Amino acid sequence: MSFDLIIRNASLADGRTGIDIAVHAGRIAAIEPAIGAEAGQVIDAAGRLVAPPFVDSHFHLDATLSLGLPRLNRSGTLLEGIALWGELKPLLTAEAVFERAMKYCDLAIAQGLLAIRSHVDICDDHLVAVDALLEVKRQVAPYLHLELVAFPQDGYYRSPGAVRNLSRALDKGVEVVGGIPHFERSMGDGSASVRALCELAAERGLRVDLHCDETDDPLSRHIETLADETHRLGLGGRVTGSHLTSMHSMDNYYVSKLLPLMAEAGVAAIANPLINIVLQGRHDTYPKRRGMTRVAEMRAAGIDVAFGQDCCMDPWYSLGSADMLDVAHMALHVGQLTSRDAMRDCFASITTTAARILGLEDYGTEVGCQADLVVLQATDPIEAIRLRAARLYVVSRGRVVAESEPRRSRLSVPGRPDVVDASSYAPLDHGG
Repeated sequence: MSFDLIIRNASLADGRTGIDIAVHAGRIAAIEPAIGAEAGQVIDAAGRLVAPPFVDSHFHLDATLSLGLPRLNRSGTLLEGIALWGELKPLLTAEAVFERAMKYCDLAIAQGLLAIRSHVDICDDHLVAVDALLEVKRQVAPYLHLELVAFPQDGYYRSPGAVRNLSRALDKGVEVVGGIPHFERSMGDGSASVRALCELAAERGLRVDLHCDETDDPLSRHIETLADETHRLGLGGRVTGSHLTSMHSMDNYYVSKLLPLMAEAGVAAIANPLINIVLQGRHDTYPKRRGMTRVAEMRAAGIDVAFGQDCCMDPWYSLGSADMLDVAHMALHVGQLTSRDAMRDCFASITTTAARILGLEDYGTEVGCQADLVVLQATDPIEAIRLRAARLYVVSRGRVVAESEPRRSRLSVPGRPDVVDASSYAPLDHGG
């Protein structure tokens, strides 16, 4: 039998080595050592890691690449970013949002990022960003999975028209119900918004992803309401709390009660390490809180945790590059997630765990899965994070859509090698 593509001598994230991956009609047709067949294209992975594509489970595509419009965030704070976005919204055009989003998608594909869940602000009666991103979704569908969340940035109840606009956005084709309960006028309104949004999702058979407790206030506890509503409405496996930065500051006894409630309800969590550690703790002197939620504790409780990029060159964050390995690298450090298992979990949080939270079908490196793959200049997930490894080949639906040269440096030092490749310096993984 002849295949469309064979990637030979691959290492996989689960530890398998010397594996060939054969692709036919956009799907993985065989995955085993030494496949004895020909193919239209052959890639020699040379023992390098071949992984499913990166998944960004939390992003804001409507604001991306808008840095400096209409002005810069001088304080660098979350609240000034929100105010700045409020200034920019009336100036948005569908064409500008579309163009910036498409540029970001190009960058994402080159980085092996082939699935994005993006929140889109619906607190605009014209729904300019919604229409623009729905068109982006149609354009990129052949090679990138884009999922949209109807997000009332200014509050579901606090913003006039948001209740109606959120339903309008869902009617247009936005797939996930979003919210921001801690930004409502009162804790009571915040809790009421959680209940209303979960009920709306239950009625429509949709998923829920709320910006939840993105604050340093340890008494912001809307995640408890979210877990309760998830349990009451039978939404387990379809609900996510994003950010959860207040958990960083919560009383440990309360958290010991909260985590089992989340696990019982089937609520997932998404941390956004690059943004969380930049925006949180702004009112602190020292000690200064870093804000990222309790990743290790949630994992130990059986809660799925993924990582998101959140922002890229926008009112909230002037950096970013669509590099999910950069996100995992920061999470690993700020969360002190440096055991061997914890580091592998960080890789899963930008691949398989994130895919599970989004409900992606046919994702992975098994026969029958969609042939979306990334060949990395690394031999295992830990090395991939350590090096922020180059994406040597990006395969979408069985077709190579991006490739790059291996990273190497040439030396001119007497008595030393001519070429230095950081990946060649990795010690053997003895486990532990």
